[in-house]
Amino acid sequence: MSSDAVHVDIPQVRRLVAAQFPEWADLAVTPVSSSGVDNITFRLGDDMLIRMPRFARWIGQVTREQRWLPVLAPHVPLAVPVPLGKGRPGAGYPFPWSVYRWIEGANAELATLSDHRQAAVDLADFLLALREIDASDGPPPEWSNGFRGVGLHDQRSSPIEDSYLRGRIAVLDGFFDIDAVLAVWQAGLDAPAWDGPPVWVHGDPVPANMLARDGRLAAVIDFGTLAVGDPAVDLIAAWGFLPSGARDEFRKLLAVDDATWARGRVWGLTSLLPSRADLADPGRAARARRGLEEIVADL
Repeated sequence: MSSDAVHVDIPQVRRLVAAQFPEWADLAVTPVSSSGVDNITFRLGDDMLIRMPRFARWIGQVTREQRWLPVLAPHVPLAVPVPLGKGRPGAGYPFPWSVYRWIEGANAELATLSDHRQAAVDLADFLLALREIDASDGPPPEWSNGFRGVGLHDQRSSPIEDSYLRGRIAVLDGFFDIDAVLAVWQAGLDAPAWDGPPVWVHGDPVPANMLARDGRLAAVIDFGTLAVGDPAVDLIAAWGFLPSGARDEFRKLLAVDDATWARGRVWGLTSLLPSRADLADPGRAARARRGLEEIVADL
């Protein structure tokens, strides 16, 4: 499949909507400022959202979200996207796409949350509820969900695949202690693998994929990496979202054993490793250094 990104403009989206959902043809289509990396997002009227894959790799996310979000939603304590329609390729756009109900809120950065420990409680409650849902027919780690939920020794194309992660760590040369970061990775590799049944995982619970409202965590969005697998992947949130004090509360609430925590540190590492562009920006570089110092100190 091609790795080239598909570009979509507003007139093209309007043509798609008019052809496939004529009842919504008169609604305004406007871009969303935080559109996403793997998908491009538009607002449709005041109450709906259009989400369109940018890359062929992610088209399976459309079917997965349409199939499973209505099943999961009644069982979790935070809002999740509600599918309202599934679009077909057309108007020069080659992939399926989705219409969802709009959820009010801002990206759940720490500055948008009034109580970080409460955020840890709310997210832990959500993840615990997600894990309790019957996962027997759920989607396994696969190409279109980035193999989220695989074991750390799995060499398929995920963020923890050996050559990919090694390349990202190499960017730290001259900026941070690479050996210390490699020790975090090795500790995860040495930890016992998940030996329980596969459970539902979100796969990428970072601030861009959660919404805050009135100072409180209100919704979890972007279920493109939804899978059933090793719950260690959702510990990304411990490092890519929560500060140190709330992190301890998060681990306690989830009752995470040492082996799962060690594997989760590796997934957390993937959310902290800076790109070369990050290192060129003093603010982003400083945040990356703080995060790496914390994860190394935790080991």
